[in-house]
This record gives sequence, C-alpha cells and structure tokens, in this order.
Amino acid sequence: MFQQLGLVGCGLMGGSFALALKRAGLVGRVVGFSPSASTRERALSMGVVDAVANSAAEAAQGSDLVLVAVPVAATESTLAALAGALSPMSLVMDVGSTKCDVVAAAERALGASIATFVPAHPIAGKEVAGVEHADPALYQGCQVILTPNSATGAAQLAQADAVWRALGSRVRQMSAPAHDAAFAAVSHLPHLLAFAMMNSITSQADSAELLSLAGPGFRDFTRIAASDPAVWRDIFLANRDEVLAQIGSFQTSLTALHQAVSQADPAAIQSLIHQASTARSAWHLGTAADH
Repeated sequence: MFQQLGLVGCGLMGGSFALALKRAGLVGRVVGFSPSASTRERALSMGVVDAVANSAAEAAQGSDLVLVAVPVAATESTLAALAGALSPMSLVMDVGSTKCDVVAAAERALGASIATFVPAHPIAGKEVAGVEHADPALYQGCQVILTPNSATGAAQLAQADAVWRALGSRVRQMSAPAHDAAFAAVSHLPHLLAFAMMNSITSQADSAELLSLAGPGFRDFTRIAASDPAVWRDIFLANRDEVLAQIGSFQTSLTALHQAVSQADPAAIQSLIHQASTARSAWHLGTAADH
C-alpha cells in the first residue's frame, strides 16, 4: 500500500487512476494538482483527491507514488518541477501515449532521480476528457505497456508492475522505440483517419444531410474523432516519424483499392476486401485501446 499518491493532472486518466487505487485500498491519501483551479476543486469535491496542491512539487512532496497525467508535450516541464520533491524510493509514472519523447524528457528533467521513473502507457481511455468522466474501472482488463531502460530502478519497475496488476490491468514490457512504432500503427493512424474522415464529410456542401443518413458503421468508425484535439496534436508531433511511416503504408493500401475500383476490376476488389475481412475475423481484441 502507498501512503500518498501525488497526482499531477486531475483529468480522466489521472482521476481514474486515483479512484481505482482508492477502491482497491492501495493508497492512504491522494494530493492532486492541475494548472486549472476549477479542475482541482472539482476533483476535491468528487472525492478523487483528498487535498489539493498549488504546484506539481507540492503534490509530489511526501508522496511515495507520483502519477504524471499531463499531455506528452508538458512531460518535461512537469517532471522538472517535481524532481526536487522526490525521494530515492519514490515511484513516478506517466500515462503518455508516446514513449521515446517521454523517456528523453525524463532523462533531462529528473537527473539523479531518473531511477524513480517508470514510463507507462495504459491502453485505455474515452473520447471525452475531464475529471468528471473519471472511472475507477477504466483500467480493469486493459493492457499497460511499461517501457523501462537501463536507468530504471529495479524496485520501481517491480512496484509499477504490481500496482497496475492490482488494478486489474495486464502488464507488458517493451522498448520505447518498439512501443512508438507499434502504436503509430494501431492507435495513432486510426485516430488520424477518423479525424480526416470527419473533415472530409463536413467540408462538403451537403454535410448535414450526409451526417443525417449515417448509421452505426459510420458512428463506430468515427467515434474517436471526438477525442481531445490538444492531446492528439501532441501525440502526432511527438511520434511524427512513425506516424508518417504508417500514413505511407495506408496510402499504399488505399491506392490499391482506388486502382481496383477505377479499373472496375471485380476480382481485385473482392480479393482486397477478402484479405481485410479474413484478417479482421481472425483477430481477437485484447484490450479496449483508445490511446
């Protein structure tokens, strides 16, 4: 059990983590900080946190567990702000959807405290943001990717693994580069396509009529287009090279279908659809991945 969680970022992900820890009886007290005073007060009134802090450092002070749940672009400045409040035995984790940039930011920001940091990516989320949507069951059954390196403390890594498993998550370890390449394919590109699809429809003169005719398939495909713009801006920029590589791969597949349709080639069209349909039927969803 942890004596105190220092929660830096009292939104959906951080708030859900705090509620899950409380429900599991794994934490004695939660001190939360968010830049927005209204967010801090909302988290307090909801019982997500037990006390509010006026800075990241204040939230980390005296905390044996610190969760940094901020947009990936804010990771370095956040870690730098709380570094001086950490003890050698603290466990610090993030929840960012990219990892190479986060690991590099931690190395620059934490200095001698780098061993306390275990980069983490819980594959969970919702298309809505904010502490008001925090859910103690958010991480149950989801996959959590840890991306330790040679600087990661063995004790902290073991703690990180144990705490996520205690919340009902399935834990897997990967290198940061392997993580970013994989999630560019299965998370970042799908979000980009959903954004592009919505923009394609809404840019047409009769977009309102088109949307009024859309059914469950369109709804399911574009659900993630409602995701937080700032979060996904940062993800695309942080993982730019891998995202661009996946866009190229998708363009190749789209071109093949474009050519088959333009040439009115029924065999080619059916073959490409069969390839996708067979692969999708054989795949079994392992986790509810939104990020």
